[in-house]
Amino acid sequence: MTTLKFSVSPSKGEELERRMAALGVREEDFREIFIRSSGPGGQKVNRSATCVFLVHEPTGLSVKCQTTRSQAMNRFLARRRILDRLEALKEGAVAQEKEERERIRRQKRRRSRKAKAKVREGKEKQSAKKALRAKVTLPHEF
Repeated sequence: MTTLKFSVSPSKGEELERRMAALGVREEDFREIFIRSSGPGGQKVNRSATCVFLVHEPTGLSVKCQTTRSQAMNRFLARRRILDRLEALKEGAVAQEKEERERIRRQKRRRSRKAKAKVREGKEKQSAKKALRAKVTLPHEF
């Protein structure tokens, strides 16, 4: 196994390598592009390409990382993010998210006239039941 060089502690580097090995991801599977960052950081970020765009070729997943001003640190963070996504994909979290979006879409969909009438009918039945539970008031016969 080749040791990747990033500006992180050796234990974090080893942890990254272990995760890559566990998921079956190799360094050759990545396509890495460096882009000039934007935002805070002053003239330094405008002159150097510290933003990392990482693509995992087999799955097509991509990550853009410009969290820090250090290219080496951004490379490490991008790999960590892409491994998080791969793990989520493997666990089926993506399918779960898709199902949740579909459920919300169904909720927001407009109901048909027939469905609205059915709901209204149910509400009227419930209202009639509640009306029967009301307190009985007797007329005053004094």
